[in-house]
Amino acid sequence: MDQINNIHVVPCTSSNHLKPFRVHYSQNGTKKSWDFMRTHESVSILIFNTTSHCFILVKQFRPAVYVCEWERSKPGRAEEKEEGESAAAGSAPEEEMEKKEAEPEAEGDGEGAGETGSAPDLPPVSVGVTYELCAGLVDKPDLPLEEIARQGVLHECGYDVPAAKLRRITSYRSGVGVTGAKQTLFYAEVSEENHVGVTVAEGETKPREGEVVKVPLHEAMTFAYDESIPKTMPVIFSFVWFHSNMSPKYKISTNV
Repeated sequence: MDQINNIHVVPCTSSNHLKPFRVHYSQNGTKKSWDFMRTHESVSILIFNTTSHCFILVKQFRPAVYVCEWERSKPGRAEEKEEGESAAAGSAPEEEMEKKEAEPEAEGDGEGAGETGSAPDLPPVSVGVTYELCAGLVDKPDLPLEEIARQGVLHECGYDVPAAKLRRITSYRSGVGVTGAKQTLFYAEVSEENHVGVTVAEGETKPREGEVVKVPLHEAMTFAYDESIPKTMPVIFSFVWFHSNMSPKYKISTNV
């Protein structure tokens, strides 16, 4: 796992990925408003390795998850912020931020129970690590979704699979209360022959962050419903989809 340290939260005044808006509307004669974020649509890919009969996931640190866990561990934090920065914006009191910036950085990869970001009151960075499907942003309008998915599989997990071999499962809206962005889910079968190693995407200077992990097929459903393992909903949904549609083909129990 990557080394994560020197964590502190500041207000977000501009972003290349998130654009905040407020919409006003009337519903059944009542005037209402709603705050939301405009974001890119995305693709995600359920990858099944037919050589080792396992699923390929990506394990990575998610700052938003970490901050949620951080604030949840401090019941009085929301009250402290009412006088200053907005808790919903993920900001921290100025004096607290200055204190954290003055602290020496924590060393290590954040996996240990006592590993923290930059101050003793922070939780271990491991609380911000999640298991996810391989995914990619739809930020190149000239490329079909299948090609974006193919590139995601190559650059995140190191498997070179032709776009024509990707199977589209479905699409859905994620984060409907905040973003409403659409994500399209694909299925890809790979083998060790397809493994060429993670490559750097065009326009990027280094490999994408995240650790490739394998989940054996016979452990998939136990993994999906184990609440102690932090994961995204597409992981659970796609494992259930595989159990219903693909597992008979391989004649292996998915341990339901």
